[in-house]
Amino acid sequence: MQASIRTNHPLQRLFSGLVEDSFYTQLGIADPGLVGYVVDLLIEFCHIDHVYPLRDAAGRRLEQIAEMMTQAATPPGTPESEHRRFVHKHIGDYTLFWTGLFPESLGRLRRHNPADGLLDYPRTGKRSYAIASELSSERTRPPAAVLRRLSAEFESCAYGLTLVRQGWQQKDPGTFAANLGILT
Repeated sequence: MQASIRTNHPLQRLFSGLVEDSFYTQLGIADPGLVGYVVDLLIEFCHIDHVYPLRDAAGRRLEQIAEMMTQAATPPGTPESEHRRFVHKHIGDYTLFWTGLFPESLGRLRRHNPADGLLDYPRTGKRSYAIASELSSERTRPPAAVLRRLSAEFESCAYGLTLVRQGWQQKDPGTFAANLGILT
C-alpha cells in the first residue's frame, strides 16, 4: 500500500501514534510490518477514491463487496494474478476498515447494498487476505507474510482499529485540530 500523505504530515503522525499504542501497548501485537500496514491503510482511506478504487467494465465504481468479488474486470495489460491479488487485498482492507472503525455502519452498508446483506465481513476479509497472500511473495508490497498475518489476526486487528477510534474520540477537539494544523 502506498501512503498518499507525506511521512511528516500531522495525520501520519497521529495515526502512527494511535495505531502503535493500540496494537503494541493495548493488544500486545508487536509486528512492525503489520502495524505499519494498518497505519498506511488509514492514511490511504482518507481519500474516498481509495476506499472505492475498483470499477466495473463500464467504469462504474464498485461499492458492494459482492460486486468487487465478481465484476471487477482485469484492466488491459495487467496480469490476471496481479489483478486478483489487488482485488482480494482491497476486499480485506475494506472489510477491516469498516469492521474495526465503523462497526455501527455495517448494518447500513448491508441495507444499502443488498448483495452484501448475507456476507460476514470478518470471514470475507480473512478469506480475501488469505487469497491475496497466496498470490504474493515476500518481494511484493505488502509481502505475503503481512497478508497472512492480517488474515490470521483479522479480529484482533479490527479490535485494534476500534481502539484507534476510541483514542481519537478521546482527544480534546481543540488540541486535536491544532495538532493537525486545522483552524477551528
